[in-house]
Amino acid sequence: QVQLVESGGGLVQPGGSLRLSCAASTSAFSVVAVGWYRQAPGKQRELVATISSSRITNYADSVKGRFTIFRNNAKNTVYLQMNSLKPEDTAVYYCNAPDRGGLARWDWGQGTQVTVSS
Repeated sequence: QVQLVESGGGLVQPGGSLRLSCAASTSAFSVVAVGWYRQAPGKQRELVATISSSRITNYADSVKGRFTIFRNNAKNTVYLQMNSLKPEDTAVYYCNAPDRGGLARWDWGQGTQVTVSS
């Protein structure tokens, strides 16, 4: 069973930055696409960024140009650099490995809370 541990969230003012990290307990990490999801209160979980095993990235329109996803396969870790944060970015952020339909392959971790507020 794969374990995912997200970290790096916190409270930040609008326009600020955060870097999230997610460590996976499987060496299969390096051969699959991984991504970051988020879930805001009262909303469905959405996929916001993905990176393939060959480091091709994709972003939701809502974060394009502000967020950057990157990975370190030696550490089985994926990161999300978030800049120019907006209040609407407030959510719990999770990592996982999306299949071609965007559905998560692994069990969810605990997530990390990001709150953007003045």
